Amino acid sequence: MEMLRITEIFYSLQGESRSIGFPTVFIRLTGCPLRCSYCDTAYAFAGGTRMSLADIMEQVRSYEPLHVCVTGGEPLAQADCLVLLKLLADEGYEVSLETSGALNVAEVDARVVKILDIKTPGSGEVGGNLYANIEHLLPQDQIKFVITGEEDYQWSKHQLEHYRLSARCEVLFSPALGDTSDVVWLADNILRDRLPVRFQLQLHKILWGNAPGK
Repeated sequence: MEMLRITEIFYSLQGESRSIGFPTVFIRLTGCPLRCSYCDTAYAFAGGTRMSLADIMEQVRSYEPLHVCVTGGEPLAQADCLVLLKLLADEGYEVSLETSGALNVAEVDARVVKILDIKTPGSGEVGGNLYANIEHLLPQDQIKFVITGEEDYQWSKHQLEHYRLSARCEVLFSPALGDTSDVVWLADNILRDRLPVRFQLQLHKILWGNAPGK
């Protein structure tokens, strides 16, 4: 029987990406090979509860959702995540996968929206990026850069141009957690440089802070 280690399953508003604001069931898998400097889900690095895919699906159905987001940690660190994604898509949900970009996404079901978080230098994990993943992105997918400062911004601009990312799919620039001046600085830079990206803030952080299960 396929099993996954789960940190939490909860119902909340999607706080980022193209489906921001939609009521969504989140399935947070346990474990991650990366240790980003700005990580806000370190509680998902270890522990969790082993659940069968049947039990996970039953819990998801209980919320009667339209949208389901599989996240982590790094969900693809558990092989049976691919099976879960297929089951969710088969059930007719709008499924998204939040992944670090450090693990191969080639086998992810094509019906699933991949949100690929390319790690910036400020994350401390830029060496973990698997750039071959860019070739597996579809127009429905999204690429996210979390910007911690000027170095990250310039580096992300270079990736945007070098890989012609905006021609592949939607690109998101998001400020790392910081004060209002950091947020405005990034917005001003995007406008100044006429970047073909979407600026985003994390809605769930604005509403509930860093509370788990939100």
